Amino acid sequence: MEIVVRLDVMLARRKMRSRELAERIGITEQNLSLLKSGKVKGIRFETLAAICAALDCQPGDILEAVRPA
Repeated sequence: MEIVVRLDVMLARRKMRSRELAERIGITEQNLSLLKSGKVKGIRFETLAAICAALDCQPGDILEAVRPA
């Protein structure tokens, strides 16, 4: 099973830019970009909680488990 990051979808729904989210949660735009593209191996719960608080959403709104085809 693969975990897919749907952060770009939530950003669009909240009409928020990556730069604004990065500033709100205290990480660099580059690290947020890596997270959005799924190029990271993990994420701290603290960071995930900050993202969810800033976007007023649940972790399941951002992360999705997908079965391989």
